[in-house]
Amino acid sequence: MKPNLVPGAGSIDKLGATIVDEGVNFAVYSESASTIWVSIYDEQDQETDRFELDVHQDNIRAGLVAGLGAGTRYGLRADGEYNPEQGYFFDPQKLLVDPYARRLDRVFVRSPRLRLDRQEAVDTAELIPKAIVVSDGNEAIMPRNRAPKLMYELNVRGFTMRHPSVQGPLRGTVAALTTRRVIDHFKYLGVDTVELMPIAAWIDDGHLPSLGLTNAWGYNPVSYFAPDPRLMPRGPQELRNMTDLYRKNGISVILDVVYNHTGEGDENGPMLSLMGLDAKTYYRFVEVDGQQHLVNDTGTGNTLRCDHPATQRLVIESLRYWVEEMGVSGFRFDLAPVLGREPGFNPNAELLQKIKADPVLSKAILVAEPWDPGPGGYQLGQFGKEFREWNDTYRDEVRSFWRGDDGKIGALAGKVAGSAEIFNFAGRKPTSGVNLLAVHDGFTLRDLVSYNDKHNEANGESNRDGHSNNSSWNCGVEGETDDEAINAARKRDVRALLATLFLSRGTPLIQQGDEMYRTQSGNNNAYAQDNEITWVDWETNDGDLVDFVAAAQRFRRSHPALTHEHFLTGATDKAGIRDVVWLHPDGREMNEGDWQESGASVLGMQLRTKDDEVLVWFNRRTEPVVARMPEGDWVVGIESDDQADVAFSEGTVTLTPRSVVALVRDQ
Repeated sequence: MKPNLVPGAGSIDKLGATIVDEGVNFAVYSESASTIWVSIYDEQDQETDRFELDVHQDNIRAGLVAGLGAGTRYGLRADGEYNPEQGYFFDPQKLLVDPYARRLDRVFVRSPRLRLDRQEAVDTAELIPKAIVVSDGNEAIMPRNRAPKLMYELNVRGFTMRHPSVQGPLRGTVAALTTRRVIDHFKYLGVDTVELMPIAAWIDDGHLPSLGLTNAWGYNPVSYFAPDPRLMPRGPQELRNMTDLYRKNGISVILDVVYNHTGEGDENGPMLSLMGLDAKTYYRFVEVDGQQHLVNDTGTGNTLRCDHPATQRLVIESLRYWVEEMGVSGFRFDLAPVLGREPGFNPNAELLQKIKADPVLSKAILVAEPWDPGPGGYQLGQFGKEFREWNDTYRDEVRSFWRGDDGKIGALAGKVAGSAEIFNFAGRKPTSGVNLLAVHDGFTLRDLVSYNDKHNEANGESNRDGHSNNSSWNCGVEGETDDEAINAARKRDVRALLATLFLSRGTPLIQQGDEMYRTQSGNNNAYAQDNEITWVDWETNDGDLVDFVAAAQRFRRSHPALTHEHFLTGATDKAGIRDVVWLHPDGREMNEGDWQESGASVLGMQLRTKDDEVLVWFNRRTEPVVARMPEGDWVVGIESDDQADVAFSEGTVTLTPRSVVALVRDQ
């Protein structure tokens, strides 16, 4: 049956391409377009039909095309005013991706033809991925509503490209994560929440092709529904298969999502989707001298207009799709303040309230990256009890303490106690803070203790990109070395950092490979390195460090004194128990003078609940320290230094250099 438009039969109820009994209904939102067409393509990528959407209601253009079904390949075209200086970019020569497309037939590739002015334009159909109509074949599912105990951030390609048990064709794909040995690795570590870096279809940054580089991280999305074909070449069902399997193994899967900008960039960027359909609806503009300019609060050329109802609908419906259809259990929101910009950040912004009130999303794991590059963009602690938040102050203060910075003993105490100064209000808990030492954006843990400075020359920007202030130290030599003493010191420091993480209140997060002692050769901004720099080297991983991380997490989960959901106060409860006592190595309680001592380098943290007691000692000195113990018998629960044993003698314990030890009272 030849496809044909059924006059006036289009429905505006659902946006995107929806299979109905009569064929496929197409619906697109645009306030400014005068005409929108859907172009149909065959398997040879030839346009076979073009239909004008003939229903126009509530700014939605819709049309029902009979004779089409699942597997139909299509794109959109829009016409209207062309006046870039006023934010109008309509050009029917530009084929556009449906913002609600569920699947694409290929990856996005940059070309100068995608950004030609209308008067110079050529048809871009051969350059643009075609959307594929898919049926709603999955049973709707609710998120796995479990509070994370240990989160693990990974990049699908980087994590799986060199995994020895992953078959060649599966490497670099979501399907690779379903390999038994991969799942067993997570279960051994005690990971119960896996966070996938962006998987939605993205395009390379404009400057990368000329450098021979590609975007490896995916923080440059074009679609908010369709997965990138590099990660799911057989379609979105690969993700549902993965999430179903992970649920059976007690692991939640959450997605890193980028609802702050798209890969269309600034006014001179490629015309791919939202810009050509209705730029002024989906992007934020500001008027300067009578001209409209894209707001760049994200540092990427454009900023999503999250206070507009159509953009809010796109965000909410795509989030619900990932949960209900694809089985994910939550999200980490990249540059989350953009969600609440009106244009200044409002913690009670409409979109944030819609997410919190949604019957599905309110039950999901919600994590905010609480900063963006725009004015007033640092909003740590402002997202409410429904959200967890990445806590960069934890990273910075813990790193600074172990580096040896003066005056950091009090800051260390505040961070391991749960960052109460940030989160202890409005019903929030210590787990509101996601404690991190290293993530994708920055040094790996190994590089943190191996490099004083970043080494991003491979990125092609003369080492100008990436953060310059990393609170890092190289233990005496910059970069890799054959000096056994320095290598031993680096491993010792990494174990001390990880022990600090697992003995802190809050939600711990580790990034891929840090448990294996992975290096990126000093590159702290490896977004464009889809190669050996970012691929986890499973063959040379440090098995002893993996064992230590697993043991640290087991110890953490077995001691409620470490994970009890209240902020430490030091006050005595009705049973006469103080939840924390901070100890000087002399054995006495820390006093004001001790906290003010600039060079203080040793701290004891005695934690108690009704049924549990743990004593943690942090020693950043390069020599052993004899610390006096509270009365009673104590045994070692976990210690970071695997090259020396903790020694007890007449009420004292000898702390090994640069180490953390957790002791439990011998019952």
